[in-house]
Amino acid sequence: MSFLDRIDTCNRYDLNHFVPFCVNGLRVGWFKHAFAEHLANWPRVFQVGPTVVKLNPELDSFSQRTEAVRDVIQELVRAGVIARHHGELYPVTATTRQKALLVIDRSAAPYFGIRAFGQHLNGFVRDGEELKMWVGRRVSTKWNAPSKLDNMVAGGLPHGIGLAQNLEKECWEEAAIPAELAARALPAGAVTYCVETEQGLKPDVILCYDLELPHDFVPSSTDGSVENFYLWPVQKVAEVVRDTEEVKANCNLVMIDFMIRRGFITPSEDDYLELTLGLRKDNRVV
Repeated sequence: MSFLDRIDTCNRYDLNHFVPFCVNGLRVGWFKHAFAEHLANWPRVFQVGPTVVKLNPELDSFSQRTEAVRDVIQELVRAGVIARHHGELYPVTATTRQKALLVIDRSAAPYFGIRAFGQHLNGFVRDGEELKMWVGRRVSTKWNAPSKLDNMVAGGLPHGIGLAQNLEKECWEEAAIPAELAARALPAGAVTYCVETEQGLKPDVILCYDLELPHDFVPSSTDGSVENFYLWPVQKVAEVVRDTEEVKANCNLVMIDFMIRRGFITPSEDDYLELTLGLRKDNRVV
């Protein structure tokens, strides 16, 4: 296996399997054809055609759109078409999360093929000349990627919450990083990808952060989502990412990005250019 394989895994999709979803004349997502057929049961909300699904233009405000689509999603959850209800609201947008046309439950995001936003944090420690990274193992009861290795902190970015506030919340919940320490995290750009899943399409954006931690800090999960934390030399993290399937797929991208920025993956790597470009693919299929 290779680092490039990890990027390719997160960028596999075929738009022939999907029909675009438009709101107010803007393409904001994609539905699998079978899922779009379910939406035809709500003609006052969705106008389902062979080449496009449109939200009824009579729903002409943020609140009207949100309420109408919320009711449909709740029915689809009850019917078992959408697997679960999460309880966090994600923006439906053609551009940035600040320009949401409506919001939907996080669980419905891949079914609607909308761009979802998240924040992931690389926690690291300097040990003399050596750099080490904190890596978490997800609990076995996670509905998504159970027992996989994860970034030290990784979470979704719901609608209506600021970046600093959400990062502080995720740092505490996932690794017991206090607010004053979390505030030292440095923004480090973003990685993007687009992958087809059983549920639908995920054209997602992960905002990346780096946080240098004190030697005596030991993370712990306050919300029970992480089973164990490991402090590994970056070289070991690189080997696990490259040679195993242990890491949650999109977390591989965040780790690879960190290793490129910190000089552990260098231009001498055969796929260096493909790696640097592949981490920021234009996933604006929406």
